[in-house]
Amino acid sequence: MWSYSPPLRDMQFVIEDVLGAPAAWGDMPAFAGLDAATARAVLDEAGKFAAGVLAPINGAADLEGCIWKDGEVQTPAGYREAYRAFVEGGWAALACDPEDGGQGLPALLNAAFNEMIAAANHGWTMYPGLLHGAYDCLRAHGSAELKHRYLAKLASGKWLATMNLTEPQAGSDLALVRSKAEPADDGTHRITGSKIFISGGEHDLTDNIVHLVLARLPDAPAGTKGLSLFVAPKILPDGTRNAIRCDGFEKKMGIKGSATCAMSFDGATGWLIGEPHRGLSAMFVMMNSARLHVAMQGIGHLETAQRNAHAYAHERVQGRGRPIAEHPSVRRTLWSLRALVEGERVIAYWTAMLLDEAHHHPDAARRAEAEALVGLLTPVAKAFFTDNGHRGADEALQVWGGYGYVHEYGIEQSVRDSRIAMIYEGTNEIQAIDLLQRKVLDDGGANLDSLLTLLEADARRAAGDPVLFEFSDALQSEVAMARAATAMLLDGRASDSEWLLRVADDYLRAIGFTLLAWAWMRSAQAALPMAGTSAWHGDKIRASRFGVQWLLSESAWRWARVRAREATLPPVSA
Repeated sequence: MWSYSPPLRDMQFVIEDVLGAPAAWGDMPAFAGLDAATARAVLDEAGKFAAGVLAPINGAADLEGCIWKDGEVQTPAGYREAYRAFVEGGWAALACDPEDGGQGLPALLNAAFNEMIAAANHGWTMYPGLLHGAYDCLRAHGSAELKHRYLAKLASGKWLATMNLTEPQAGSDLALVRSKAEPADDGTHRITGSKIFISGGEHDLTDNIVHLVLARLPDAPAGTKGLSLFVAPKILPDGTRNAIRCDGFEKKMGIKGSATCAMSFDGATGWLIGEPHRGLSAMFVMMNSARLHVAMQGIGHLETAQRNAHAYAHERVQGRGRPIAEHPSVRRTLWSLRALVEGERVIAYWTAMLLDEAHHHPDAARRAEAEALVGLLTPVAKAFFTDNGHRGADEALQVWGGYGYVHEYGIEQSVRDSRIAMIYEGTNEIQAIDLLQRKVLDDGGANLDSLLTLLEADARRAAGDPVLFEFSDALQSEVAMARAATAMLLDGRASDSEWLLRVADDYLRAIGFTLLAWAWMRSAQAALPMAGTSAWHGDKIRASRFGVQWLLSESAWRWARVRAREATLPPVSA
């Protein structure tokens, strides 16, 4: 009925042919010994884990869910065995530093791995989903003692981690966080308060859970500038249980194998991470890592939806003995899903490559440029990919007709599971405001201009090829519209402060399509040398051309709405 086969050839095509990652690794000493063959072997084993271990337990876990009793959580059948295989395979350590027991592989390979496991079993993936972000946060801001205590345990996967931000009265407004942290005589703090929506706040996969918690010190100023970050483990260094309890978990629309917990801290022992009152900036290291992970969840759902819809459409016969894959409306859906996922994979993997450059390139200027681009691309990837992931799964369900509404066919679970990714780790609306206000307008559009200049240069280089001219022309048109709309916002934001808030969602989606125009061009360009003799490569060009001809038109009306300053929003009556 529903199956997952890792798209290894597609991943290899993007990594090697579209982005030329193996050559780029040679410029970074941390990856100098890594070649394409080794990367392929890593992804092949990752695919076996995702398809052979995670995918078979996905549907049953959705029906079974978790069990809560007396503060303890039992995960669905097969989850503990799958997590043991995850640890034994070294997957937790994939992109962690060798100093901490990690494998020191690129974030690019970790992104591809995250795509596979999210596609195979989103619910299970939630448990290790914050592992790398917590590792990065402690590595960047933790004291020497905290690093010694936790980094190796997190890198190995021996312990899992959580992120405790949200409170019942606060939601996305962290300025309203009330949890308190009182200094103790021994240099620790006593944390008191309640947190909600904590993924994996309690479970039976590891002996210890490392909670990262936002709370306020007694002298904290009001608002987000008064938040500090603490690490509060479930089990203390002396082996005793900390004063942390899971009060229950939510009954949810999807990802039912993931325990989304309500947590209470009753004078729990915690250690300060980083500087007092600077907790949110420290936590952003973890949040940005989580947002890229969530972006890969969007791609994973879109990938599995389009692959399974493609298979079903060729099996299902309707109307004069024809498979429904021959019907024009179904063909349009299948090509739409394929064009989106193949374009998004290029953008996502490029973002991960830039993250590797930001951390490991020997040239300081290249590191700074890459870091700025990652900051710009992260909210786009999180919001655009998860939006398309859910809506794409919903469109794919239509291919099954009535059967799509039935659990055993799999797609209805994907529709339900994919919806959460548009909400957590900062709602997609928050991502849009962050992109437009903080990442674009606050620096006068300089960072965006750097991105658009890179895309435009690629377009101009491709313009001379008759096959690629259509792609080049479309991309240059997208860049021009992005520049024009951004200039209008820069010029008018002072006189209409709500303008950018009204159009932020349209702006983000329009930038997403600008990036897709570039990705489709790069994909077609990489496939072109083999397209005459390889049907597989020919389909790469056809998918890219379909994207330009059928999907890119959305950006035009999105840009038009961004520029429509006179289109105000009336208040909503009480």
